[in-house]
Amino acid sequence: MARLLPFLIPPMIVGVARAEEAPRYAYPPTPVQAVTDTLHGEAIVDPYRWLEKGDDPAVEAWTDSQNAFTAKTLAEWPGRAALTARYDKLYAITTAVTVGVYGKRVFVERKDGLQNQPVYEVHEGSWDAPAKVAIDPNTFRADGTAALDWKYPSPDGSRIAYGKSEAGSEHSTLYVRDLKSGKDLSDVIPNTQYASVAWDPDGRGFTYSRHPEKGDVPAGEEVFHETIHHHRLGDDWKSDPMVWAGEGAPIQEVRQVYGSSDHAWLFLATTTDWAKNDLYVRSSEGEGKFLRVAVGLDGQTSGDAAHDELYLLTNVGAPRYHLVKATPGARGPQDWQVVIPEQKGVIQAFVIAGDRLVLQVLENATSQVRIFGLDGTPQKDVVLPALGTVDGLAGDPAGKEFFFRFASFAFPSMIYRYDMTKGTLEPIAKRTLPFDPAHYESKQVWATSKDGTQVPMFVVHRKGLELDGKRPTILYGYGGFDVSDTPEYRAAIMPWLDAGGVWCDANLRGGGEFGRAWHDAGRLDKKQNVFDDYYACAEWLIANKVTTPAKLASNGGSNGGLLVGAAITQRPDLWGAAVCEVPLLDMLRYQDFSIARYWVPEYGSSEDPAQFKFLRAYSPYHNVKPGVTYPPTLFTAGAADARVDALHARKMCALLQAEGAGGPFLLRVEDRAGHGQGKPTSKRIAASVDLYGFLMGRFGMQAAPVLP
Repeated sequence: MARLLPFLIPPMIVGVARAEEAPRYAYPPTPVQAVTDTLHGEAIVDPYRWLEKGDDPAVEAWTDSQNAFTAKTLAEWPGRAALTARYDKLYAITTAVTVGVYGKRVFVERKDGLQNQPVYEVHEGSWDAPAKVAIDPNTFRADGTAALDWKYPSPDGSRIAYGKSEAGSEHSTLYVRDLKSGKDLSDVIPNTQYASVAWDPDGRGFTYSRHPEKGDVPAGEEVFHETIHHHRLGDDWKSDPMVWAGEGAPIQEVRQVYGSSDHAWLFLATTTDWAKNDLYVRSSEGEGKFLRVAVGLDGQTSGDAAHDELYLLTNVGAPRYHLVKATPGARGPQDWQVVIPEQKGVIQAFVIAGDRLVLQVLENATSQVRIFGLDGTPQKDVVLPALGTVDGLAGDPAGKEFFFRFASFAFPSMIYRYDMTKGTLEPIAKRTLPFDPAHYESKQVWATSKDGTQVPMFVVHRKGLELDGKRPTILYGYGGFDVSDTPEYRAAIMPWLDAGGVWCDANLRGGGEFGRAWHDAGRLDKKQNVFDDYYACAEWLIANKVTTPAKLASNGGSNGGLLVGAAITQRPDLWGAAVCEVPLLDMLRYQDFSIARYWVPEYGSSEDPAQFKFLRAYSPYHNVKPGVTYPPTLFTAGAADARVDALHARKMCALLQAEGAGGPFLLRVEDRAGHGQGKPTSKRIAASVDLYGFLMGRFGMQAAPVLP
């Protein structure tokens, strides 16, 4: 079958040109219905405001036509069947993604084969006891589009409070599973999107967060006004007493509750800012008043407890975090005792296990696990399987073991157990991989950003691959919300590597890789630093003979989709193609949709005159220039996305189709899908085929064969 013309045309010279001089595509027609807003004295014209209404029949029909056009275009690449077969093997790898220790039970979330959803399993008595199914979300719905959003076992693990939602919406309903009977109790609580749950020590009730019902607050504010309640099993949830009202707090305050490892304390964290929070604590017994632990401080603080002492992980006074001891009602840092001082790397998390402090530390974007005594005395560093990522530390204060998830570029996610008596580390399950991890290599390089900042980047490819300056290369990035981008197995990139491609992950400012200062340097009025870091990494790849602009692809999702949008509008000369996943792109109106007002402390808001200026300067949707040649770009979105509304992808694609030269500009809006959380394996495979097939086709690559 002949390959479609758009994948055969040579790279176009980037610059300003009349749009009609560039090759045009038979895009579905898109009416212009311009709306003009005046913001702080500037007239802002929005030609596609009508595409914001996702449930409008006209918008649905337009989206269907765009999806059909995209599907027809992508179907022309001849490697799709081979790529699908390869993904069938890669996505069938057994993976374990979460672990928790509750009394004598160890819970593991594991996916075997091509199951659409991972199964929540329990090992009774010890970790090496045969696993039993606790909750199987594959039974929720035949097509796998109902998801297990979150789960919180009781202190002894006999019951599990869990959230279930449909179609990727993350609009959870809380249920309680009884482990002995294998059935759910009568307790069903709605409006528990992104809920947190802290069980009472006796397991007969719990404290939890929920959102209001429609009609209880002004329309559109149901995703805010989070409140904390206490529920006793068997009671009517509508009568659950409120235990925290947050008097005078903004409607978008986030509230989270959790119990200490010894089940003696109940912690409450509240925040309206991605860089700081307040922390309170009270006894988990009874209905005592919450006492201040860290309130009104400029930083983030979380806690745990052992032997009637509180241990706090905080970056107040320590940008890379330190561990301190405190007492409930402490006045602040002046009453804290430093147990483990700030390290070379960032202390990301800790767990109390076997009367020891086990720390997860990030150094140069790779994980370390270190063991200390409760007095802060260093005891041992755990030797990990490779340079990679650790998270989900779990253990029991009285136990002799702890667990964590580990993954790296060529090591699929697995739970590991560390025996503190023997000093041994081992995976909790064995598996056979359809590839040899030794056939892949990664290295960390450093690019120099516009202001001189050194920015690390991982470069991944097949071992022995000749970097001849012409390699098809994907540069992935995120850069925001204090999120650290670390080595992680991604099934989708393996065929790309096998076909001779290079995959790169840039650790941009705005993330948490180097602590508070690194995050602050990439948010609000400093967001342009993130984009400049990204361009520096792209230029490093070109200067160091890895690739050329014609064979370099920009890729990112969510906040990373904003990154891609900025990259193709600010520096279209750097890219031969782009994949922009579930993106934010209209930065002058983003805060008006779904839960996006939560993100104003990270981005700012066009409602503020000063913040409007920097948002207007980089907002991708408002910086598309008529006639400029932009790289071929695939925009993706989820129809039920409760985080980033699909309007961003719809409007940006329509604008580029109308105004931009180059292309094609394609839109893929997925039905019964959201931001990505809870997406079934079948949909993940289909999306991977489309996304990587688009890039492989653009760069003239053939799908790698299905390896033995």
